[in-house]
Amino acid sequence: MTAPTPPRASLLLLAYLGFVSLGLPDGLLGVGWPSIRTEFGVPTGAVGLLLTAGTVGYLTSSVLAGFTLARLGVGALLAGSTLLASLALTGYALSPTMAVIVGCALLLGLGSGAIDSGLNAYAAGAFGPRHMNWLHAFFGLGVAIGPLVMTGVLSAGLSWRWGYGIVAAAQLVLATAFALTVRAWQRRDPVPAPGGETSAATPKAPVPILATLRLPAVWSGTLAFTLYVAIEVSAGLWAFLLLTEGRGLSAAVAGGCVSAYWGSLFVGRVVQGVVAERLGPRLVLRASLAGMAAGAALIAVPGPAALAVLGLVVVGFAAAPVFPLLTLTTAERVGAAHADRAIGLQIGAAGLGGALVPAGLGMLIGATSVQVLGPALVVLALALVVLYELGARRPDAGAGGEHTAAGTPGADAPAQSRAGTPSGDYPVSGPVRPVVDGR
Repeated sequence: MTAPTPPRASLLLLAYLGFVSLGLPDGLLGVGWPSIRTEFGVPTGAVGLLLTAGTVGYLTSSVLAGFTLARLGVGALLAGSTLLASLALTGYALSPTMAVIVGCALLLGLGSGAIDSGLNAYAAGAFGPRHMNWLHAFFGLGVAIGPLVMTGVLSAGLSWRWGYGIVAAAQLVLATAFALTVRAWQRRDPVPAPGGETSAATPKAPVPILATLRLPAVWSGTLAFTLYVAIEVSAGLWAFLLLTEGRGLSAAVAGGCVSAYWGSLFVGRVVQGVVAERLGPRLVLRASLAGMAAGAALIAVPGPAALAVLGLVVVGFAAAPVFPLLTLTTAERVGAAHADRAIGLQIGAAGLGGALVPAGLGMLIGATSVQVLGPALVVLALALVVLYELGARRPDAGAGGEHTAAGTPGADAPAQSRAGTPSGDYPVSGPVRPVVDGR
């Protein structure tokens, strides 16, 4: 028997900083865009060019990162991607034309998508439920810090370019830290448990890409991420319109309620990270998905504004651990040997769901009324519950590598043993397992 390797403090700190860095650029654009469009003389709607370019880059790199992680290594991927993000942000700061900024948005998306996929793949194998939730909470912290940086710059009478330059410098420092710790991100040998012996590592054959793509659990998990992010973003995007036009609240009060929704996501990840480590990810996931459906139902019920606000907060708090815990349990659903690739697909699908579904829901609201938001969230939440239960009960979940990795029987033993352990025995951390030898 072996004991899980405890997470190194330096890597844990870098992982947290990496998630903060992911959120920083998102927060800059909202505050900085009025100044940007004024300087370049472009209409307000031109921000769509930046968002589209960033989304294309993010989707492309997040998927590719999952399929190349084993060859590049986590440390090299994070160092290179963070450097690319720093260069893209530097391009923002020095850009002479709007066209250059659009190109930089594409590069920033490429860097951010790879960082997101790489960090999630590493954390899913190295950290437990508590840190997984807290890491995603720190992404929200980065999104919150970004506007403060840009606001401080503009309030000081400086150009918006300084805001991007400051964040670019921070990204460069982080990229340097990733580069200096490249070897530390590699898999380390497990620590022998008391009275036990560490078994010799058995070389594993690479798993064919098509073997991963043929697994139904890979695509059901990908769809689950699409639905989850669609709910999270749609609720936050259209809640203000619902509370003002549909429930009669003032703009100031409605704005505070929307902030409470996003705040409940942050608080929920902090609190439920501890709960998930004690009760186990599966139980917390089931309770969270049920809570999301219940909160959506409160939003859908015609009634006083307080009921809709309560529903929003319930959805936010319940949804908080879903993304990190779905990522953490990927190996149990698809098989450890396919986990890195599946996580890359899931991260890409999350970006797609956050872009397309809220936009489609906006068109539906325009064609009908904002009251359709609640019922739409209920349908999405119930579909997510059904999809998760089907994937969780799949008989070959956690055994994908044994059936698909030729010549690698037992490749998924770590995932199988973890799936069957009591919640209290769920490892707080463990070694990183590249896709070629199973996660």
